[in-house]
Amino acid sequence: MLDKTNVSFLTKCVHAGNEIDRETGAIRRPLTMANSYRLPEDASNLNWSDSSQLIYTRNTSANQIYLQEKLAALEEGEDCVVLGSGVSALAGVFFTFLDQDSHIICSNVSYIAVYRLLQEYFPAKFGIKTSLVDTANLDEIRKSIQPNTKIIHIETPGNPTTRVSDIEEISKIAKKAGALLTVDSTFASPYLQKPLALGADLVIHSLTKYINGHGDAMGGAVIGRKALIDKIKNQAMVNLGGVISPFNAWMIMRGVVTLPLRMKQHSESALKIAHFLENNPSVRFVAYPGLESHPQHAIATKQMTMFSGVISFGLKADAQTHNRFINALELIIPAVSIGHDESLIVYVGPTDERNHFYPEEFKEGHLRFSVGLESADDIIRDLKQALVQCGLKAE
Repeated sequence: MLDKTNVSFLTKCVHAGNEIDRETGAIRRPLTMANSYRLPEDASNLNWSDSSQLIYTRNTSANQIYLQEKLAALEEGEDCVVLGSGVSALAGVFFTFLDQDSHIICSNVSYIAVYRLLQEYFPAKFGIKTSLVDTANLDEIRKSIQPNTKIIHIETPGNPTTRVSDIEEISKIAKKAGALLTVDSTFASPYLQKPLALGADLVIHSLTKYINGHGDAMGGAVIGRKALIDKIKNQAMVNLGGVISPFNAWMIMRGVVTLPLRMKQHSESALKIAHFLENNPSVRFVAYPGLESHPQHAIATKQMTMFSGVISFGLKADAQTHNRFINALELIIPAVSIGHDESLIVYVGPTDERNHFYPEEFKEGHLRFSVGLESADDIIRDLKQALVQCGLKAE
């Protein structure tokens, strides 16, 4: 008999979490749009908050369970919890494992919701202490350790700087401190980076981005040891209500099948476009882990198989010209988010509230560019024509 756990990543993307539907014989598990499930004949001793049984969709749903099976297989983790958004997944981790007066170390440039949760809401509401540091600098992390440090949380590659943190080395620091290492690996996806294998305790994804890949469903996931995931399910999912809808779980289950094919295309195109930008006279800087000029290129090469599809760059121009540039683009769409099939771009000006934490080259403003699945040559032509419209040199 074939051991289905011992198959390639590509095969897991297709088969993990999927079985033949017993009722209809359909070769794909169906969408089950139900709020409630039939109770056992004797429900007198039932735990009404049990997240392991199909009772009520706020506890768990059939489609959620299938997706959790697939994602746990892809990240090679013991278990997974899927929630309503990436922010819900992140907030669920912090809510579950941070107690009153505990301390967390976090990447100083991170997703804006993480910044607000840890810099504003959790300190004000729960007395939690936060140290925001450059997690690419191991000495900064070591110096920030306190007796009550419960979590070291990193984004790698980071949003929007593409900063890369050394997961394996930071895991050693976390273990010595008795803290959990949690890694937001959204920019990489499970295909390009395996944080659990490098020593992380929990890996977090915004499923909305690369894992879904089509810009049409929202979700978040946390993968790791079963004992840790059970705590998140019971506290942050069931009792905070951060559950994913069955329809979104089904949509993401469909999207993840093509993840390896998409990530290869995103990465190859982004590297080609990053080289074009780096050699363009109108471009002030380019940040992409696949470029040898990237400050953490060596670490990225060590812990990633390819470098994903997000490039940050700036033009030799003022804010007004940056805005003219993105509005002159015809294939690349000015919109937030990453990991869609279409290319997306957003301009972040120097008034961003995290600006003082940005690397120096970002502080004048920058463009975050999510390279889609279009032809790289077509995207380069689009960039060139927009530069020309703004009176800048195209090559």
